[in-house]
Amino acid sequence: MNQTKKIHIALWTALLAVVFCFAQKRKSEGDVFFFQYEYQKAINAYEKELSEGILTKQQFLNLADAYFETNNFAKASEAYMKIHDQDTLMDSHHYNKMLQSLSKSPNFEGKGDFLANVSSSFPKELMENMEFNNQLLENGADKNQLDYEIFNLDGNSPQTDFAPSFYNDKLLFSSGRQVNKKLRYEPGNEGYFNIYEADIQPTGQIAALQTFQELQETDYHEATPSYSSKLNGVFYVLSNTQDGKLAFDENGKNALAIAKQTIGGSYQLLLKDLSTSFYYPFYDDTSGKLYFSADFEDGYGGTDIYFVYTNNGQVMSAPINLGPRINSSGNEIAPYIFENSFYFASDVFYGLGGMDIYKSNIEGEGFGIPINLGAPINTEFDDFGLIIRNDGDGLLGYFASNREGGKGKDDIYGFKVDEKPGLKTITFKGTVVNASSASEIVPNTKVSLWDMNGEMLAETTSDEEGQYRLEIPYESELILDATKERYSRYIKKFSQDELDASQNGTFDVPISFYNDLVEEREGQKVVKMDDFYFKTSSTQLTDDIKNELAKVIDFVKAFPRAQLRIETYTDSRGGSSTNFRLTQARSDAIKKYLVEQGVPATNILYSVGYGEDKILNNCTNGVFCLETLHKKNQRSLIVVLNDNVLFD
Repeated sequence: MNQTKKIHIALWTALLAVVFCFAQKRKSEGDVFFFQYEYQKAINAYEKELSEGILTKQQFLNLADAYFETNNFAKASEAYMKIHDQDTLMDSHHYNKMLQSLSKSPNFEGKGDFLANVSSSFPKELMENMEFNNQLLENGADKNQLDYEIFNLDGNSPQTDFAPSFYNDKLLFSSGRQVNKKLRYEPGNEGYFNIYEADIQPTGQIAALQTFQELQETDYHEATPSYSSKLNGVFYVLSNTQDGKLAFDENGKNALAIAKQTIGGSYQLLLKDLSTSFYYPFYDDTSGKLYFSADFEDGYGGTDIYFVYTNNGQVMSAPINLGPRINSSGNEIAPYIFENSFYFASDVFYGLGGMDIYKSNIEGEGFGIPINLGAPINTEFDDFGLIIRNDGDGLLGYFASNREGGKGKDDIYGFKVDEKPGLKTITFKGTVVNASSASEIVPNTKVSLWDMNGEMLAETTSDEEGQYRLEIPYESELILDATKERYSRYIKKFSQDELDASQNGTFDVPISFYNDLVEEREGQKVVKMDDFYFKTSSTQLTDDIKNELAKVIDFVKAFPRAQLRIETYTDSRGGSSTNFRLTQARSDAIKKYLVEQGVPATNILYSVGYGEDKILNNCTNGVFCLETLHKKNQRSLIVVLNDNVLFD
């Protein structure tokens, strides 16, 4: 098979190649070939112009792109590097191409240096995605793949076959096999894309292949179907036309629109822009969202995945970008949802080859880290457009690939597997909050996950909103740990059942601020409690006293290194020795209760009764005082002895 980079791949390039530029002024012969996607001819022309010294910076960038599109990665990386060193023309999308080129060229070692140099240009989510997937490969996750049965479909042709979609018991797909002999799609050297249907056999193979007759007739592109059983309709892309002829924008560009055809019913044109192409529609029956790919100016790289809200398929909102967790500096296409997992293809630079298929967990309105499905689904070539559904005791799916050994340019492959593709992960997300007030968030807290052998699996820091997020490969048991200076340490072990339950929502982490739990009294730091009183001459702990001592129990749990001294005092009434013995007994009673409630005895260094030695006012022996004044001298304090070194 010709390994030259194919312009047809994934409609991102294939259908993009339908751009015609009849009206544009050409500055060079190289430009003419470049914008017609004839990259090798563009290279020849640009190199000639370069030798003559008449190549502009933009044209030199075009030359680098042409090298990339023809798989001349050594020259592409060299050209991109020269541009990067001399000018600011390169954006994140070109950085992605640069990194891909370095990965596939003899100068592979240069990728790390270049990535370190430009990483600040990428969103943090992209770097997190990269690190996660690289760690999976380093840890051998690719060796623990499922047992796939992958087969090339009998119905593949020598042309381009791609974009499968389930249609009840049939399979829809796109193909470049020529139907109209009078009209030929020259950039792809084949017919305009058309949609076909075939019966799915019990083996997963297809039979009774024929053109799909439910769509309006056109001489031009119809491709990437997505069938909605709820709406009984097909969403697909088609060439913009007017009066049966291709319609162009002011620059001579013909773009692709998205339409919906109700089976046996009405036709609706949903998304159309003469200057912007839309690719790979997918309608989610559950949410009513219509997903698609497009290259808008506000994107993160090349083509990004967007969605619009719909009312039974009728567009009701502006396009919404899925954000940097899904969209990268590369191109993202072919969205598909199955059992709360979001599948798509991307040529982001840290993949296995060209386009790779990824799976991301859907988390409410957000997404988990996209996981590369790995071999044998992904290869060093382009793999994209995965669909999957339940089939008996297992699963049946399809995807497209231009891997070696196929029948045509892109082939459709079927697969059977026992479990859902994609590594199972665990996600912890939520807010770090003050345990004393859940509405008070705690930023800059380190949150980490540990296995049962004491190995840290992941760590992050809560942001300015107190929010944190961690995602790791699945574990049956975990420990979550959260720490911040002068705050309590939060540690919780999760069983398998607790882990599974936690994946359905958020998990807020409460930690206590030390300053909230202590106060200054009588020149020393003490645990903050309301005043409580023993009954006259009694050492019995009342319920009110126990309620206050619960604050001490919580304090020690929060700060287990605290060293305490229990101090108890009386007023001046009664004999001095009697008061001393009474307060000592009360301190001992407090210690006994705290130890019984789980406070380690080693945390309580002293329990002391001071009797009437430390009177706080003038109510000494023989002085008449009101009861309220005497009560000020009846007190118990829990002193934190190591307050000044507790956080050293």
